[in-house]
Amino acid sequence: MTVVDTGPPADVAQPNASELRVEPTIGLEWSEAVEQWGAEQATSPAQTRGAWLHRAPEQQVLTFYLSVRERDPKLPAPWWLRALAAGSIRSRAEGLAVEDRVAKLLENRPGWVFVPWAAEGDSGFWEYMPSERALSVPGVPTTLVLTDRHPGWLDVIPVHAGEAPPPIPVHGLADLRANLARLESLRPQ
Repeated sequence: MTVVDTGPPADVAQPNASELRVEPTIGLEWSEAVEQWGAEQATSPAQTRGAWLHRAPEQQVLTFYLSVRERDPKLPAPWWLRALAAGSIRSRAEGLAVEDRVAKLLENRPGWVFVPWAAEGDSGFWEYMPSERALSVPGVPTTLVLTDRHPGWLDVIPVHAGEAPPPIPVHGLADLRANLARLESLRPQ
């Protein structure tokens, strides 16, 4: 016996094509993979690591990321996963160690606050709150973000109101430590 699907019965209302919204399943799967449940109150990057991409086997995470990225090159992903995919770091653990070393330095420095709610898939960022005092209008304090743009893995975005100035590359933790006082004293441009 052959079964032929003729669609729904004629008396069932058909949705208008303009009412249908179809999203690729793989995009939804990736969104779930980067979801960081309960990280809203995190005070360090380590406390945000509850997503699937932090717990699943590293090779599985990388393979899934690469397959999804083929379809969407601007796919949200943490800096360390983009660096791992590019071959700039050797492992997820190496990237997370960078985050932890930055956290260890800044947690003990007055004025720096970890902000866990970065863009989807990101690891959060650090803000130097006293820098806001230099602004005459509300704006964005000096911000330190982790990045895969260069092998120093850190960018500083100076305090600003309005359009963000270009990020200043920091060439690793030693450079950050040596120049932290200068970065904290940046003035609006």
